[in-house]
Amino acid sequence: MKGIILAGGNGSRLHPITSVITKQLLPVYDKPMIHYPLATLILAGITEILIICKRGDDKLFKQLLGNGSKYGITLQYKIQDNPNGIPEAFILGEEFIGNDSVCLALGDNIFHGHGLPTLLQKGVEMIDTFGGAVIFGHHVNNPERYGIVKQGKWGRILGIEEKPIRPKSNCAVVGLYMYDNSVIKMAKELKPSDRGETEITDLNREYLKDKKLRLIKFGRGYCWFDTGVADALLSASTYVQTIQKRQGLKISCIEETAHYMGRINNDQLRSLANEIGNPEYSQYLHNILEKDEE
Repeated sequence: MKGIILAGGNGSRLHPITSVITKQLLPVYDKPMIHYPLATLILAGITEILIICKRGDDKLFKQLLGNGSKYGITLQYKIQDNPNGIPEAFILGEEFIGNDSVCLALGDNIFHGHGLPTLLQKGVEMIDTFGGAVIFGHHVNNPERYGIVKQGKWGRILGIEEKPIRPKSNCAVVGLYMYDNSVIKMAKELKPSDRGETEITDLNREYLKDKKLRLIKFGRGYCWFDTGVADALLSASTYVQTIQKRQGLKISCIEETAHYMGRINNDQLRSLANEIGNPEYSQYLHNILEKDEE
């Protein structure tokens, strides 16, 4: 399975912060926002990743992340001149995806919780075994603001509604999706909604019609942030700060994640730690090495 991070768009809901910088490079406490979805894909076992972004932002992302080799992965970049909906990512990424399955992570979505790698890798295994699509859900107390999925007996998905006036459940579809290779053809066949864009909900409904849509729920103890608005960006930063200060463990540290997933060895992690100018961050990585070598 390959991965795509959708990091385009204008970030208008965060204006004027995003007047001069793309939102995916804004800080979520101590790391750029894009580090979080990147770490999520690495935890899923994905090593080939395409970052889709606006023209000009690709240079900034390349300056930050390079070609991914220092993390033991491969990064490519694709320009999106005019955002035409989330499913456009599969059309822009057609050549990159090739004949493989694909996981799409929205560049402003953050996930955290014990056992996250297991859930992510379960999704990959389901696609590899059964094909179709896997979406992820999270319980919310304001379901009218999200795409909502309703389940019946035995977890069968009964329907998906986009920002329903009378929600039939509290399970919101989050910005993380896994699809088999047929997603490219299906994305091309989607018709724009009244907003003038193709909708990810419509794509998921097509899989549901074929009875090939599955749901994995993030249970209690998991946190999900859609950081596309100022309040959520602040909440996410506060959450990351609180957890890291209390536990002494970083969230979505891509150097640590790459090491944990076996993408880089101790010597490579040590080299990364020595390159970092932030003493606290550097020491954190050295502490990982000390514990690993005990």
